[in-house]
Amino acid sequence: IPYCFVLLHRRGSHSTSPRRHKSRSPTPRRRTIRSPTPRRHKSRRSTSSSVSPINNKSSSPSVGAIDRKNAIEKLKIEEEEKKRYTVILHEAELKLLEEETAKRVEEAIRKQVEERLNSEEEQARREREKLDKMLEENRRRVEEAQKREALEQQRKEEECYRELEQLQRQKEEAMRRKKLEEEEERSNQMKLLGKNKTRPKLSFGLGLK
Repeated sequence: IPYCFVLLHRRGSHSTSPRRHKSRSPTPRRRTIRSPTPRRHKSRRSTSSSVSPINNKSSSPSVGAIDRKNAIEKLKIEEEEKKRYTVILHEAELKLLEEETAKRVEEAIRKQVEERLNSEEEQARREREKLDKMLEENRRRVEEAQKREALEQQRKEEECYRELEQLQRQKEEAMRRKKLEEEEERSNQMKLLGKNKTRPKLSFGLGLK
């Protein structure tokens, strides 16, 4: 577009320069027509002056005026074209600026949305990590409590088993002692009975001898 503006400017400069020369062309003609003449031909000068200026004024100044009018009209047209071009250029710049501004605003909004989403995702991720840590901690505590409870139950069962074994041993020991006592008592009784039985036999045997 700036190149067109340069062409218009050059076209205007070229179009006005020759017409200015044409517009200036009638002035030397008027000066040559109005040049002083000798006083001898007074009557002819009056008649010629009464006829020729009318013809010259009716011919040459009208052409110059038309040229000037055309030049002025062309200048006006060129000025209007320049103004129109300036307005179009200004509107194009405004439109480009509006589009650029809209793009920047859209980009800024998109970045804000992305940052907000990223922050929300980051916050959600941290909350999930925190929740996972809490769940893991609770699970670990439950497992430790279950282990402690299992160990305590095992200890109690082992203690009860030991007590039962001890009672069983005590019972067996008591039964063994009782059995020994019974056997000892029986043996003592047998001994006593044996003594009682052997004494008459001895006496009888001695008497026989």
